Amino acid sequence: MENSKNDLPNIVGVAAGNDSFTTLVAAVKAAELVDTLSGEGPFTVLAPTNDAFNKLPEGTVDTLLKPESKEKLASVLTYHVVSGKFESAALISAITENDGKFTVDTVQGGKIDLSLEDGKVILTDANGGKSTVVIADVAASNGVIHAIDSVVMPK
Repeated sequence: MENSKNDLPNIVGVAAGNDSFTTLVAAVKAAELVDTLSGEGPFTVLAPTNDAFNKLPEGTVDTLLKPESKEKLASVLTYHVVSGKFESAALISAITENDGKFTVDTVQGGKIDLSLEDGKVILTDANGGKSTVVIADVAASNGVIHAIDSVVMPK
């Protein structure tokens, strides 16, 4: 039996069903973004894996998950969300058509530069930090998820 798009869980449901995103799901809950990311969208989520969160300096995740850090956490998380559904083929085309660099506006208000390196999509954040898409095109009912190997940070 084929799954239709409507049978897919939303972005939060897909992430919650994947053991690689337990830190991200905890962060989305702490930042009270579940309703936002369960909305109609469509959204493209550049989703840091647990390993990506583990690369942050020790204590960073614990600090961000505290209630008093909710605003900063929400800012970091929404920096990983782009309005619209951009599957990897579309991103690669946009990068290629724009001389090797395509800038996306995030829901947070900042920008992320996308480029290609050895056929992989690379994100460069506002501070020059880099992350690589490690799993592309994870479908959700309200968009698409691309797993990334480092957390990108807004200014």
